[in-house]
Amino acid sequence: MKYRTLGKNLKVSAVGLGCMGFSHAYGAPADKKEMIELIAQAVDIGYNFFDTAEAYGTPDNPHDNEELVGEALKPFRDKVVIGTKFGIYFDETSPELNKPVVSDARPEVIKKSVEGSLKRLQTDHIDIYWQHRQDKNVPVEEVAGVMQQLIDEGKILSWGLSEVEEEIIRRACKICPPAAIQNRYSMMFRYYEKLFPVLEELNVGFVAFSPMANGLLSGAYDKNSKFDAGTDYRSVMPQFKAEALEKNRALLDLLEETARNKNATKAQIALAWMIDKKDYIVPIPGTRKLSRLKENAGAADVNLSAAEVKALDYALDNTEMSEVFGGTKVKSR
Repeated sequence: MKYRTLGKNLKVSAVGLGCMGFSHAYGAPADKKEMIELIAQAVDIGYNFFDTAEAYGTPDNPHDNEELVGEALKPFRDKVVIGTKFGIYFDETSPELNKPVVSDARPEVIKKSVEGSLKRLQTDHIDIYWQHRQDKNVPVEEVAGVMQQLIDEGKILSWGLSEVEEEIIRRACKICPPAAIQNRYSMMFRYYEKLFPVLEELNVGFVAFSPMANGLLSGAYDKNSKFDAGTDYRSVMPQFKAEALEKNRALLDLLEETARNKNATKAQIALAWMIDKKDYIVPIPGTRKLSRLKENAGAADVNLSAAEVKALDYALDNTEMSEVFGGTKVKSR
């Protein structure tokens, strides 16, 4: 596994592991013992960057994911970078499968959240603490001030912002510079590429979540794929509709051709495309399978030249594709 640095000094594996899917959004929660073993295998492969959140869980156990990740990484704590998130909770009154989230970044809520996360993660510090979504009622400057306090207290080593634009990043940097942002980014969702010059100017990294468009870019799904309507967000994502899969055929063919030329897989090309684009981009795909874990790690060894990345960008600009899931609705308190 190769490594890179986010912000000033946060050294992470070039591919991280998004842990949300163990507990939330991708079907019923996985077997905890199996996932703890999978995380240990990830460490053995070379992953050192693990992403979770206090909100990743179930109605019965809202903090399931942090508890799982904490238990799994306890034996490896001095070797790994743990990121978790604060600032949202799900609106459980909503009848929707993908329930809206309510943002809450009041300082007293953050301070309570960090204590809960430290306990569940079985650690005395969090390596990067993400504000999950912006709270319209709490200026980012106030949140950044709390982050500086937590850094001074040693409870967190760095912090980050998720799903943010340039203005928020610049305002935060004036108070307590974040090490990275964590935004949605994939071959199907390139909206935040406009932030690259800003991130380079401010020395802020980019952690890319949903780097394979919720798995579509792996090529593992077709019109016969079934997703549980009660627990799996993919059952309502636009890119998995039968007509969308047909519309995305050219995109998957492009990935297939590129993968064949580079002796790689479609998933590896989707990840290598962003890894080789900028040295501060770190994708965090999720999986419950060891084979996929190894495959994703191998993306760091697929070398795409600047010319090849540029050619893929041009092809993507001119390839028809469907709509893609753009995220959960955010509500104010």
